[in-house]
Amino acid sequence: MTTETLEYQSGFRNHFSTEALPGALPIGQNSPQRCAYGLYAEQYTGSAFTAPRHQNLRSWLYRIRPSVVQSAYRPLAVEGVATAPLAKPAADPNQMRWDPLPVPAEPTDFVDGLLSIAVNGDAGTQAGCGVHVYAFNRDMTERFFYNADGELLIVPQLGTLRLRTELGELQVKGGEIAVIPRGIKFQVRLAEGSDAARGYICENYGSPLELPGLGPIGANGLANPRDFQSPVASYEDLEGEYELVAKFSGRFWVTQLDHSPLDVVAWHGNYAPYKYDLAHFNTINTVSFDHPDPSIFTVLTSASDTPGMANLDFVIFPPRWMVAENTFRPPYFHRNLMSEFMGLIHGEYDAKAEGFLPGGASLHNCMSPHGPDADTFEKASNAELAPQHQGDTLAFMFESRYVYHPTEAALDAEIRQRDYVDVWSTLRSHFDPEQP
Repeated sequence: MTTETLEYQSGFRNHFSTEALPGALPIGQNSPQRCAYGLYAEQYTGSAFTAPRHQNLRSWLYRIRPSVVQSAYRPLAVEGVATAPLAKPAADPNQMRWDPLPVPAEPTDFVDGLLSIAVNGDAGTQAGCGVHVYAFNRDMTERFFYNADGELLIVPQLGTLRLRTELGELQVKGGEIAVIPRGIKFQVRLAEGSDAARGYICENYGSPLELPGLGPIGANGLANPRDFQSPVASYEDLEGEYELVAKFSGRFWVTQLDHSPLDVVAWHGNYAPYKYDLAHFNTINTVSFDHPDPSIFTVLTSASDTPGMANLDFVIFPPRWMVAENTFRPPYFHRNLMSEFMGLIHGEYDAKAEGFLPGGASLHNCMSPHGPDADTFEKASNAELAPQHQGDTLAFMFESRYVYHPTEAALDAEIRQRDYVDVWSTLRSHFDPEQP
């Protein structure tokens, strides 16, 4: 697989056709009796065979060896990673916050650098999601990984990732996101110039992420389909001793390979990894009064079986102008049906004066009250409401209809801020019945 020049195909869930050798893709037939170059045909599906055409996800891969050429799986111990449902502890209504995960002192790769913060739903019934953070400083070389429990939405915060997948390579830096579909084999390395990497992952157990409907917004708001990029075919034909790690039904497994699994010479279909630069998001906001709901910032959504209640929404709070009249501009105090996990990629979040750091995270579960801290409230209540450019900020939310269950590892972690609730302790009464 070459890395000198990375090429991408544009569009969200387009039917792509790409080949690294001329004539490797068959014409008019997916599985001919004999494939070109002695390749094997292998179909990879992300939906039920009978799903409606607009929801049917599958790609045909033409590879040097089929995926079944491997040893038997055996269990693999990976500490700190959890899958829903948890046996314990019970969900907690307390507001929670964590500092950034430290970069490891010892050589650690992507798989060993994972820590689960919270999970919800049930991976076995394909509902809900898991939220993880990662920090690593070593490339995966003879090791590969795939996740059978859900697709992975990767949000880098520090460092640039090289995601070497079966279908080609994606290079993803802070301010960009990548989605690795359920079951795709891949390898994570550090891009040139990055000594370590840190970020967030949402493991989506539910329906694959898609672009939200636009409704009254019209045709041109939010994320534009053409700005999503998928890799072109690129392969390596290497023999040796390799390890393939699988996450399956909440447990980790490992199998041995005598070749690199990144041996797909050509592929076509609409089920592929993709990346997106969040700077391309067309932010919608108020130009009169009141603070709109965060749904206007939805980049991707995973639908549930209840219309209007997402299994998962990926929402961002990007640089934008604040111009609302006679309005408290930061997020107001609120209690929501939806549960919110929030992270910060860079800058400052406008509802927090301190303590919420890039690489850190907060969790506000269903109906748990939250909002701006005391310092932010006082400042925003007395600020001159001139147009203001909120320039140096990029925060996000993994919002879900299901309650998040923090993991034991996250509850016990040194990076947990056990005094987080105190940020609201100095909010005092301003009530005066004699002063309208």
